Amino acid sequence: MSASTVAAAQTVAGRISSEIKGDIGAIVIENPRRRNALTRNMCIDLAAQVRRLDADPQVKVITLRGSGDDFSAGAAINELSRVLFDVGPDGESIDHLSAADAAICAARKPTVALVRGTCMGGGWQIASACDVSIAADSVRLAVTPSKLGIIYPRSGIERLVQRLGADKAKYVLFSADLIPAAKAAAWGLLTDVVPEDEFEVLSQGLVARMATRSQYSIHTMKALIDSMVSGSSAEDELWREEWAKLPASEDFAVGQRAFLEGDRPRFTWDG
Repeated sequence: MSASTVAAAQTVAGRISSEIKGDIGAIVIENPRRRNALTRNMCIDLAAQVRRLDADPQVKVITLRGSGDDFSAGAAINELSRVLFDVGPDGESIDHLSAADAAICAARKPTVALVRGTCMGGGWQIASACDVSIAADSVRLAVTPSKLGIIYPRSGIERLVQRLGADKAKYVLFSADLIPAAKAAAWGLLTDVVPEDEFEVLSQGLVARMATRSQYSIHTMKALIDSMVSGSSAEDELWREEWAKLPASEDFAVGQRAFLEGDRPRFTWDG
């Protein structure tokens, strides 16, 4: 696949587009007239685009952002039932927002949310599913189910409790108040906050650096951390397996040799 390949999944109310530039797979939420609110089909397409880029050997890092000035206002209100309570062919209930969340969490490659403007409700859930979330200091962030008379999806609540603790998670959910950017970062709702006028340079610089690092290191540590966070019963065995493989890793040899020679490492691991 060439560096200029563009894939776009079109819906009536908006779309999810993706483009591969070099070794970066960039996904964009596009529904600007509604602050990039997510419809049912957009959630389905978002999950599909993440899986596609994760499977593409050219891609090293996946980024997710909204078009224009906003990240996402969350689930589209006029499609709320279709987004959260759709009915599948067998009569099963489908939460498409959480399915997109799960697809992001399941990616083997590092994912980075680039957050500006509005990031509310399900928008935060999608951003927080990424490994790293970098936001401009002008971000408007709130988690708003109590304004709509609904329950926030389970994966979103679990992540809030995990990051904030039960009391702050309740505060965020019960009040639905805007959380200032600095407080959002201090509490763990965002990974980092940078000045609006430096956002593009600093966030793109981070993504570019991640793409130059050892993908063996990144993929392995991502899997280990995710195993720890999930409380997987296989955590200890995974650690033993990966630690045993490390001495024979080509990236280990490349990194050590480059350091000793004062050279830039050129890692070769491709998964």
